[in-house]
Amino acid sequence: MARTVGVVGGGQLARMMLPPAVALGVELRVLAETEGSSAGIAPHVVGDYTDVETVLAFAREVDVVTFDHEHVPQPVLERLVAEGVAVHPGPHALQFAQDKLRMRERLGELGVPMPDWARVEDQEQLQAFLDDHGGRGVVKTPRGGYDGKGVRVVSSASEAADWFDRGALLVEELVSFQRELAQLVARRPSGEIAAWPVVETVQLNGVCAEVFAPASPSLAASAADEVARTIADGLDVTGVLAVELFEAEDGRLLVNELAMRPHNSGHWSIEGSETSQFEQHLRAVLDLPLGSTMARSPHTVMINVLGGPADGDLDGRYPAALAASRDAKLHLYGKSPRPGRKIGHVTAWGDDLDDVVYRARAVSAHFE
Repeated sequence: MARTVGVVGGGQLARMMLPPAVALGVELRVLAETEGSSAGIAPHVVGDYTDVETVLAFAREVDVVTFDHEHVPQPVLERLVAEGVAVHPGPHALQFAQDKLRMRERLGELGVPMPDWARVEDQEQLQAFLDDHGGRGVVKTPRGGYDGKGVRVVSSASEAADWFDRGALLVEELVSFQRELAQLVARRPSGEIAAWPVVETVQLNGVCAEVFAPASPSLAASAADEVARTIADGLDVTGVLAVELFEAEDGRLLVNELAMRPHNSGHWSIEGSETSQFEQHLRAVLDLPLGSTMARSPHTVMINVLGGPADGDLDGRYPAALAASRDAKLHLYGKSPRPGRKIGHVTAWGDDLDDVVYRARAVSAHFE
């Protein structure tokens, strides 16, 4: 039976859902913010995702609504549900990806390991937390931050004074960590969960730059699967859930952030897993049996193409980039170059990690 999935948001995540949708016989439609968006290659309409009537009109033309991002306001989501629209993940789950304070409160109720944290209403409360945690901390705006935005490392409350006019802030201990990990799982409404191998992520200026799948084994890595499953069940997530984690210097595994959608740390799965995160997300939101998440190779490395060439000439770089490693895969998102912008990624895989890294970097280097 033909099914139509509506994706709110026209970014690269919606774009990368299109090939598996075609393979599954699923029709994909996108509500894009602007013409010329990354996902504009899919059937789409342009509209304001914060306007309830716009989103409702879009939703009436599809069988299920899902998301390229988590920024659709709760009143819009709740109206969709009230009108009988299938929304996955639902607003009751998405609220915890939209508001970091709510996330911390709920994860605490679930007994999930986290950095020490506090809700602070003013500079005095923030300074008290800093004084109790070695004089430094991480301050976050509860809503709207991503890729390092809305995050500051501070050693004095005055360094976040300008943010208090937005309301309460989240402050967390500054974790000394060995590495950052990401655990992706997918969950369907009937409760089935499938987990990919935990991966190691490398950040550059607050943006994911490289992903190594799987992460080298450790006690923390082995516990990540259980943590992510606990969160997926406890929050009633439908679709892909990404759990970003710290492996602390003292051996603790601590949850940093959540994303309830396909995630940058899972792009390796397009070539590196039996079932990509994008196919799995479609399966999950349609409540279809989930696919195998087994890795296809001992090592897969994904490198983000960040910013792009200063001259803006992507087309001119293609031949040399594709020739640099004929068994690596280049994905570009239809975006113009801009400093710090994710415009694509490169994936390579194989038996020898050093060789895999070399081949992936050989391709991505042509777009610097």
